[in-house]
Amino acid sequence: MQKYSAWALLREAFGGQRGWQSQWRRASPAPEYDAIIIGGGGHGLAAAYYLAAEHGITRTAVLEKSWIGGGSTGRNTTIVRSNYLFDESARLYDHALDLWQDLAQVLNYNVMYSPRGVMMLAHGVHDVQVLKRHVHANRCNGVTNEWLSPEEAKAFCPPLNIEPNIRYPVLGAALQRRGGTARHDAVAWGYARAADALGVDIVENCEVTGIRRDASGAVAAVETSRGLIKSRRIGVSAAGFSSVVIGLAGVRLPIESFPLQALVSEPVKPVVPCVVMSGSIHAYISQSDKGELVIGAGTDAYTSYTQRGALHVNSHTLAAICELFPTLRRMRMLRNWAGTVDVTTDRSPIIGKTPVPGLYVNCGWGTGGFKATPGAGHLLAWTMAHDEPHPIVAPFNIERFRDGRLIDEAAAAAVAH
Repeated sequence: MQKYSAWALLREAFGGQRGWQSQWRRASPAPEYDAIIIGGGGHGLAAAYYLAAEHGITRTAVLEKSWIGGGSTGRNTTIVRSNYLFDESARLYDHALDLWQDLAQVLNYNVMYSPRGVMMLAHGVHDVQVLKRHVHANRCNGVTNEWLSPEEAKAFCPPLNIEPNIRYPVLGAALQRRGGTARHDAVAWGYARAADALGVDIVENCEVTGIRRDASGAVAAVETSRGLIKSRRIGVSAAGFSSVVIGLAGVRLPIESFPLQALVSEPVKPVVPCVVMSGSIHAYISQSDKGELVIGAGTDAYTSYTQRGALHVNSHTLAAICELFPTLRRMRMLRNWAGTVDVTTDRSPIIGKTPVPGLYVNCGWGTGGFKATPGAGHLLAWTMAHDEPHPIVAPFNIERFRDGRLIDEAAAAAVAH
């Protein structure tokens, strides 16, 4: 089987070192690997990298049905933060945030991580109480977060409108200075290049169509659009489609898939210095290094696997953004889109083993997937290598839905993004 990648073509075109291996390994008619990762987004590539870098499992294949980073990884709005409420979530996301700090140096690739600060606005008494609760809970868990008055919020983000007569008056804000943004596709390419350098095979245009199990019920191989591939260790990290892929092995997950809306404006000079989020109006805004204003909305009200934007959702978001940032009212939208996200009943992820021996899953992140990319990949790799959940992800197992031990960030989080 021939293995294609845009990265390899670019490297060869510019006379660099050989990029991703151009030939599929042909040890047998059905290649066999020590591990297979299904899903070539940020999480899957990170897991493959850490399997090779920290656990010596270099004979790993990453199978992607389209192109690297072309799914939800390439459609998110780049926010990085860890100020979640519950202890389990705080440990998980702060672990990821710790890895973000020097990720560019580790991968030797500029992922454009920018700790410019994430500010979450309060528009009513309930918002103030909820966000202050977050601040206190975060501090108890060693997670940085602080409360700002409206005047302090405007000093941190000058374009913000804090006039008392607007529809969504700003009564204060919670600020995590460690939070910020990173370049979504750069993260995927950085992990892909680093994993490839360690011997990982990355196969694009390779859709998984079946998961085979042996007589004992353990996984044995995957059927793909490019042939059968054998492995006794399979990790599923296919955002938006995890329930479909896991279903091939006869496992049902308590998740649904929704389109998550976002858009960008035409590029302008720097005007928004941080990330600003609002749970009440379910909108957030930041500015990319190219100058585009990145604006996110909420999920659609219906389940779907589409990756198209919904104008009515974005219209509500834009109306609120224009009130909070009056100077942006004459900006023009450049494009809008949607990324498909997996959502569990408690809006917290599922990471760990499944009832099928040798089958592992990383899914259900909802809108929190991108910010967790390094941590999710790191912890999934540890779990796959040791065949037991890492202590940080142990609470996020499938059994919690059976036992009623939910980590209900759906009700607790000021905003899900």
